[in-house]
Amino acid sequence: MTHVEDELNSQPECWIRAAEEVGRHRDALPVPGERIAVVGCGTSYFMAQAVAALREGAGRGESDAFAASEFPCGRSYDRVIALTRSGTTTEVLQLLSQLRGRMRTTAVTADPDTPVSAVADDLVALDFADECSVVQTRFATTALTLLRAHLGRHTDSVVADAHTALAIPLPKGLVGCAQFTFLGRGWTVGLANEAGLKMREASLSWTEAYPAMEYRHGPISITAEGTATWMLGEAPDGLADQVRATGGLWIDSGLDPLAELVRVQRLAVAVAAARGLDPDRPRHLTRSVILAP
Repeated sequence: MTHVEDELNSQPECWIRAAEEVGRHRDALPVPGERIAVVGCGTSYFMAQAVAALREGAGRGESDAFAASEFPCGRSYDRVIALTRSGTTTEVLQLLSQLRGRMRTTAVTADPDTPVSAVADDLVALDFADECSVVQTRFATTALTLLRAHLGRHTDSVVADAHTALAIPLPKGLVGCAQFTFLGRGWTVGLANEAGLKMREASLSWTEAYPAMEYRHGPISITAEGTATWMLGEAPDGLADQVRATGGLWIDSGLDPLAELVRVQRLAVAVAAARGLDPDRPRHLTRSVILAP
């Protein structure tokens, strides 16, 4: 078993622990009414998109998401939350250093003994969700679960759905598809973006991701036999039938969207295996992007 397989299979237990520990981190997390920004790089940026949409949708306050390198420093926020598994990513460290003394910052990381602890005002350590794999799975979803639980949007059914996502077979014919499109709505747009990234990283797949309603505005033109369109969350009326009419494979389920992301992680590993690739050693990638001065 690869590291990424072992780590993705451990997600239900990590989510349970994150939800149990949310009270311990309450002082480091945003309070209702605060104007916040959530930042990250790669997978963490897509989790930031999900967090921001969840929080604002829950009526807890204005919430934005940015890639750490694209943060608009001219804006003012009550708190900036940085998601960083390694605690060493150059863009995140540079941004937190720039914001120090200007805005309150919180870093959510898997390793508290890293440079991020010196530049963030508050630190949330999820060391039980740290990973050996370059490809992120459990840290990203555990960080999202922590923040989701903080918003009161995590339930035991989410964990049950994750167990189901790990147990059920992948849809027939899915592994052999040549192209994959992932769709989301609201907070699941970030999950769709992450699903596409996971497939690219682990299996070198051709993938795209869109807000579901945007899919009709051009991207559906590439859909055909041998392609798959995967909905994370509730689909717009009529979209499934439109995709099937193209000959493409339509995928959805009644599972919680975060559990659906676990199924995508499994798909990425399965496609990698079918193509003779090692998902623990993705091409051109390292566990953390550390730029030379």
